[in-house]
Amino acid sequence: MAKEQLVKPIGGPPSEVEHIKIESNYLRGALVETLRNPITGGLPEDDNRLLKFHGSYMQDDRDLRNEREKQKLEPAFQFMIRVVLPSGVATSEQWLAMDSLAHKYGNETLRLTTRQTFQMHGVLKWNLKPTLQKINSELMTTLAACGDVNRNVMCSPNPFQSDLHGEVSHWARQVNDHLAPRTRAYHEIWLDGEKVVDGQQEGEVEPIYGPVYLPRKFKIGFAIPPYNDVDVFSQDIGYIAVVEDGKLKGFNISVGGGMGMSHGDTATYPQLGKVIGFCPPERIVDLAEKTVTIQRDYGNRSVRKNARFKYTIDRHGIDWFKTELQNRLGWQLEAVRPYQFENNGDRYGWLKGSNGKWNLTLYIQSGRIEDKDGYLLMTGLREIAKVHSGDFRITPNQNLIIGNVSSQKKRKITELVEQFGLTDGAQHSALRRSSLSCVSLPTCGLAMAEAERYLPTLIDKLEPIINEAGLRDQEINIRMTGCPNGCARPALGEISFIGKAVGKYNMYMGAGFAGERLNKLYKENIDETEILDTLKPIIHQYAKERETGEHFGDFVIRAGYVKAVHDGQEFHS
Repeated sequence: MAKEQLVKPIGGPPSEVEHIKIESNYLRGALVETLRNPITGGLPEDDNRLLKFHGSYMQDDRDLRNEREKQKLEPAFQFMIRVVLPSGVATSEQWLAMDSLAHKYGNETLRLTTRQTFQMHGVLKWNLKPTLQKINSELMTTLAACGDVNRNVMCSPNPFQSDLHGEVSHWARQVNDHLAPRTRAYHEIWLDGEKVVDGQQEGEVEPIYGPVYLPRKFKIGFAIPPYNDVDVFSQDIGYIAVVEDGKLKGFNISVGGGMGMSHGDTATYPQLGKVIGFCPPERIVDLAEKTVTIQRDYGNRSVRKNARFKYTIDRHGIDWFKTELQNRLGWQLEAVRPYQFENNGDRYGWLKGSNGKWNLTLYIQSGRIEDKDGYLLMTGLREIAKVHSGDFRITPNQNLIIGNVSSQKKRKITELVEQFGLTDGAQHSALRRSSLSCVSLPTCGLAMAEAERYLPTLIDKLEPIINEAGLRDQEINIRMTGCPNGCARPALGEISFIGKAVGKYNMYMGAGFAGERLNKLYKENIDETEILDTLKPIIHQYAKERETGEHFGDFVIRAGYVKAVHDGQEFHS
């Protein structure tokens, strides 16, 4: 495929990544050869870019970086592997397989991500292929878990409305599967699929993506009101379930959300999706495809920082997008139907669903599954998986639901929960239960500051302030990321910290509790002492002056600490 067949970019020549994609022969590149190279544990950058489409990132342990440099050794290269798991639902067999792989090839931990899937760290280059083969044998894949394609499609796990969750989850999987890449490269490289002469099977094309795929990643989520646990307005496409008389009638459609930005670059900003209409269930797959093709054709392929779908919509306008979408669909969206969100958190402990089955939601700090400091979380979940005949559901808040438990199995699982001391979070403050963080250091190459390893410590120091103010049981969404790329959706935290440098954070406040409003910068480049000194009087004022039912994010706006932000284009103003 010649370079001139690239879609004409906005604002300049195609970026280097666009050339890597077009020259890759549908994501093949030189991966086969470089994976076999015994001289280094890493990959050239071009192949690392392509590897992301296959569900893996090359990383190095930054805790060891300086020492290895002194010893004139290459970085301690390792690979993160991410699974595609639509709606975050896994079987017990799949859970056990991921546990086994983490111990055999990874760092003996698993991480539950904010996009409801498994992430494994510490895999060496030589072990990538057997790991991906085992994942595939358990009816999972890593293809399109990363890269410039549609990522894992999210769906509220909602244990209360079991039947409805199953129906909405079905549609989420339909969208996920329809938007999956069609290239045979994944099968050839990882699964020993038959290599096609000249690299391409006769007639092989990417009917949705084309040879250069999308300008940047694309994200989709399904929410079931009144729960906005997927942060539906942070998604490129958000499907908001509309239920009337107990029946799923369809979905309100939100478009153009996204969290990432860059420090100091006001042309980048987080954005909220805009609700544009209603769609019956049988048409949502078509709508997803046509929306993706609009981004494929009009997204910025010159400047990757401005390549997300939110910028495409903001550049052309929402009316332009609706007209373009209607032209491609050949049918019109209906008027938006009423809906209301009340929160975006999880409900812990045992809950009985409408199908008569039980669901146990466990609190998982930062989504990290491991045995540590006498808390045998990983071992306990492994033992539960051995006897559990239902499913495991990863929540958008990095917690875990042991789902669809029969009354007969409930007693055994309860015994295992008690035996291993697994927690539903009841002994923790609501602030801790409402926290999210990205992985950050030591493995993320983009991290500027700690997140997963530090947020629990910061909460330790905030809890005495919370307790003193009488707010231990008051939910306040608090989020922390090591950089501004937004992996823990920090722009939607009532209190958020985005890393600037080691030990330094920008502090944001004022997001809507149900995810309907962005937060705003309050203080820049502050350390722990400044964080605590800043938040203490605000928290006490909130405790004394809040109105009935008023959330923290609403209060700090009413009290004048920050202005309300309903559009990302006002985020920096």
